[in-house]
Amino acid sequence: MTAVLFALGAYLLGSIPFAILVSRAMGLADPRTYGSKNIGTTNVLRSGNRTAAVLTLVGDAGKGWVAVLIARALGATDEIVALVGLAAFIGHVFPVWLRFNGGKGVATAAGVLIAIDWRVGLAVVVVWLTLAVVTRYSSLAAIVAALFAPAAAWYVLGTGSILAAVIAMSAILVWRHQANIVKLARGEEGKIGQKKSA
Repeated sequence: MTAVLFALGAYLLGSIPFAILVSRAMGLADPRTYGSKNIGTTNVLRSGNRTAAVLTLVGDAGKGWVAVLIARALGATDEIVALVGLAAFIGHVFPVWLRFNGGKGVATAAGVLIAIDWRVGLAVVVVWLTLAVVTRYSSLAAIVAALFAPAAAWYVLGTGSILAAVIAMSAILVWRHQANIVKLARGEEGKIGQKKSA
């Protein structure tokens, strides 16, 4: 029962759609109506408002980070911490408030990883940031970082429930980028900072 309550709380926290809330508060268009129609930082950036994008990033990463920190503060075992991190991530990807049609989970996964172990989180963020700066493709950077995350978690933390949760998040994240993979292969993927289409 304790594990269920932890997971439910983390899921509901992860379900908070910061991209939509920030956009509404700043008088911007709903991010589901332009660009990739994704409720993530990269798409909000296409609105041309960097402040909104930064606030979305902080909110999405923060909810994953806070969920894990709360679980640890309440004395949760590693198994429950892993469940909480995965639940917060799933909450962002499949939020109940948006009929289970959410974002891709990049920032939330980063927040979860940083809270679980800052070394793993930092390594994954560096991989994402390096690819994003060099290629300017957020999706490509996210996919590579997702594939790298399990290796980083295994190297730092070894095997166990946390590694299993990281593998699950990585698999879901790559799966959520199916359309981006197709666009990358066709040379049609939008780059970071590219403005929304009319």
